[in-house]
Amino acid sequence: MGGCISIQVSCDQVLNRAGSCLWRKGNHIGNLEKNLVVLEKSIEVLKARRDDVLTRVQREEAKGQQRLNEVQVWLTNVHTIENHFDDLNITRTMELQRLCLCGVCSKNLKSSFRYGRRVSQMLKEVENLKSNGVFEDVALEKPDMRCVVEERPLQPVIFGQETILEMAWNRLMDDETAIMGLYGMGGVGKTTLLTQINNKFRETVDGVQIVIWVVVSSDLRVEKIQDDIAKKLGLRGEEWNQKEKIEKVADIHARMQNKRFVLLLDDIWRKVDLTEIGVPSPTRENGCKVVFTTRSREVCGRMGVDDPMEVQCLTNKEAWNLFEKKVGPLTLKSHPGIPEQARKVAEKCRGLPLALNVIGETMSSKRAIQEWHHAVQVLNSYAADFSGMDDQILPILKYSYDNLKGDKIKSCFLYCSLFPEDYLIEKEKLIDYWICEGFISENKDRERTVNQGYDIIGNLVRSCLLLEEGSNKSKVKMHDVVREMALWISSDLGENREKYIVRAGVGLCEVPKLRSGGMLKRCR
Repeated sequence: MGGCISIQVSCDQVLNRAGSCLWRKGNHIGNLEKNLVVLEKSIEVLKARRDDVLTRVQREEAKGQQRLNEVQVWLTNVHTIENHFDDLNITRTMELQRLCLCGVCSKNLKSSFRYGRRVSQMLKEVENLKSNGVFEDVALEKPDMRCVVEERPLQPVIFGQETILEMAWNRLMDDETAIMGLYGMGGVGKTTLLTQINNKFRETVDGVQIVIWVVVSSDLRVEKIQDDIAKKLGLRGEEWNQKEKIEKVADIHARMQNKRFVLLLDDIWRKVDLTEIGVPSPTRENGCKVVFTTRSREVCGRMGVDDPMEVQCLTNKEAWNLFEKKVGPLTLKSHPGIPEQARKVAEKCRGLPLALNVIGETMSSKRAIQEWHHAVQVLNSYAADFSGMDDQILPILKYSYDNLKGDKIKSCFLYCSLFPEDYLIEKEKLIDYWICEGFISENKDRERTVNQGYDIIGNLVRSCLLLEEGSNKSKVKMHDVVREMALWISSDLGENREKYIVRAGVGLCEVPKLRSGGMLKRCR
């Protein structure tokens, strides 16, 4: 009796299991059409959630953050399930056509069961991904906080910048300094100083994350500055190139606003609006810095810097050390008279590194004393004839002249070249000369006319084309190389030099002979 009961129970279990199995198979087939509809809708919801998460990730990455590993794994799984769903859809129509008896049976039970089971399993996976796709944080700050700075090449020989480099660096590192301006005449070494500051960040760990170098130049173009900054920030490619200016502003700002950056702007000629570019304003709170070089003291003021650092010419000793290094010991020792002549040549450069470098390199191969005598004679008579002057020195200085606004101030500047080298010109007398020449219109109101003259002098001083001297800065003078540039411009860049006679301070007693048919031209 007990044995019969035992057999009866075993049969019931077998029948129950068999029935359950048949029911599940039938369920995969019977609910196939409904499950496909539900799966399709769930996939669409999952894609929308994926897009939202990806948008958050990209926004945080634009700020310099790094996406979390769990977020990346989830995005990868979503991508995988999307591909599986696409594969499933390939045979969808065929599998639905196999169903019969109102969808509760199939013409190919085995195929329909397997397909239905894949749909059911995928539906569960999609629901799991949807529930797991809720993230409080999608990214964290990158652990590597080393300063990203591209080392820039420097001339092998640099003299006289140790002191100002130390001063500039100390001021830049001051918490109160957000924007720093370096100004001075062309060729004085502003770019060299800025380059040394750039490279110094490679040796320093002070929390700065990235140093960005941009050459601005006189033709300031916001889009070019944006593109240069974007390259350093990793924003590049066709997508970036196709963006509008305002979109680039937003991208640059998003990428830089949470970074401690140093922006180095070389050779600016007018105000650079950081907001227009997308650069966040540097403040004491964010620790960011902006350093720029310019030839104009006025530009410093427009950039919000009321106490810029002036980069000045080298002292006599520093200038000789640089020139001596450029010429080289073999040339200097090739004749006992060369060192004396070399000092005369170096003095003509008046401490301007650009002139010392170019002229020193030119003279480095000249070992006959006569060549050195000739060099001194040329530099004393018409320096533009000296090799390298009219293509490497004077054109660079001429940019300052070109940026003067209006013919009036340009004429006033060129007039100053009529005075001898190193001559101290009293401002009041200079203004009277300008009035007499008609450069400044004389009004009934004498004070107004004189004030206009002082305004012109101020502009020339702020442009580093005139130097203030004397007590109370009542006098001005021209740097010798700037004077040579003015004479060169007056002679139409040397094309008509025979029509100009300027021999101030050399005891000229008669008009030099002109070429046949030559005519003198008044300097205006």
